[in-house]
Amino acid sequence: MAYVVTLDSDNLASLKERLRIEQRLTKALPKGVPLDSTMAGPPLVLVLGKPGDNEGLRHLAWLGVVDKHGVVGAVDKSITVDPLRECRELILLDGQEGLLTLLPKNLRDDFERGAPHGGVGECNRTVWEAFDRALRTMHPGLIPLLDWLIAQASPPALNSDDAADRAWQEQQDATRTVVRIADFPSAAFAAWRRPESRDAPYLAGLIPQPVEHSLIDHDIRVTGDAFGLSREWLSQHDGRCDIHVLQDDQGRRLEVVNVNATRVEARFGTDMIYYHEPTKSFVLVQYKRLDPHKRSTRVDDRLLRQLDRLEELTRLSGTPERPAEWRLGKDPCFLKLAYWPAGYDSPSLKGLTPGMYLPVSYVRLLLADDCTLGSRTGSQARLLGYDQVERHLVNTQFIELVKHGLTGTVGTSVTQLRNLVMRRVEEGRSVVLARESSNESNRERAKRTRSRGTKARRYAHQTHPQDPLF
Repeated sequence: MAYVVTLDSDNLASLKERLRIEQRLTKALPKGVPLDSTMAGPPLVLVLGKPGDNEGLRHLAWLGVVDKHGVVGAVDKSITVDPLRECRELILLDGQEGLLTLLPKNLRDDFERGAPHGGVGECNRTVWEAFDRALRTMHPGLIPLLDWLIAQASPPALNSDDAADRAWQEQQDATRTVVRIADFPSAAFAAWRRPESRDAPYLAGLIPQPVEHSLIDHDIRVTGDAFGLSREWLSQHDGRCDIHVLQDDQGRRLEVVNVNATRVEARFGTDMIYYHEPTKSFVLVQYKRLDPHKRSTRVDDRLLRQLDRLEELTRLSGTPERPAEWRLGKDPCFLKLAYWPAGYDSPSLKGLTPGMYLPVSYVRLLLADDCTLGSRTGSQARLLGYDQVERHLVNTQFIELVKHGLTGTVGTSVTQLRNLVMRRVEEGRSVVLARESSNESNRERAKRTRSRGTKARRYAHQTHPQDPLF
């Protein structure tokens, strides 16, 4: 289905600049318009403009996706449209050349009943599908935007019982985390469809947001043999590397790389590595899934060996010599005990998976304490989970620490990072690697990360499947 919001043309013109900045809209729903709770994803929204005298031709002005429902006042329902994107070409609905002429009469009548000349209405799935076909036929330049929005309105369900879906769940969460750390819009990575191959990285299914290139001057190139992840190396290891590049209007650049070098059944989990190039600092997060029923994981020999390897990485960090290099501790590596509940198969568009971030040194203390011993009498098995760990970092706390440069290595070179990525991939782990580069000073970075304004930063989005990174 789709909601239809009709605004007076003068009112729409007065809102245009604010909508372009905020790219979101909240509208109250009339009592006769239901909230659809049966769809796999949130519905689309059509924002129409109409002349004030109701005699002129309506046009489609904006398209969006319902991000959440709420209430206005004590009882009235509302919808918040986010993302909301402007149609940059004139799309007439009425008249001899209007889009509605392509719909059969019965569906045109249904659309008119669902799109009153004022306020909010809704059209059913059949009407929307016919409207979508007409849009694509008459305005093919709108197809990338439609694909991007529809992918968010109907996200594929990921099944925790399937090996490929489990891998994509972890890589999805890692991707969304690095985008938040780098302070790019979450909508940049919100549209996704299932890749054709079960062995493909999560980023292989990502649909980039269409960006009007005239809004930003950018020069995106992928060159050389960075991190050694060349086509030849990947082909020898039956792997794939997908790269997405974001660049904002201030020149900050985020390169997100997703590497799978083994078949999905042979993988040992996912690593997230975020590298802030100006400060030469990286943070690594190793994913470990909690049992969906017990909300804990057993500490086995493999996990202990993995902890040993993570501890070795602390040696890559130097000694801080300037105030900007100071960190809260010497832990650049964390475990994320990620919790996907039983039956969990429909993540929100932008949300992060709940979980516990544990620095490796803290894990060592936990494993030396009786709090992690199994409940069975005389059992020496160790468990990590919500019942065993009283204190931990959650998503927002971890992200804020990394954003402000309060955790991570000191003085780590790109060569060291490349060797680290190679080693983790060769060990059979999927890797989501993000490298942020900019000319920001430490003061400018701190000011940006503390800003909570509503202004949307414009950015360019480029895709480089199967290419080596920079």
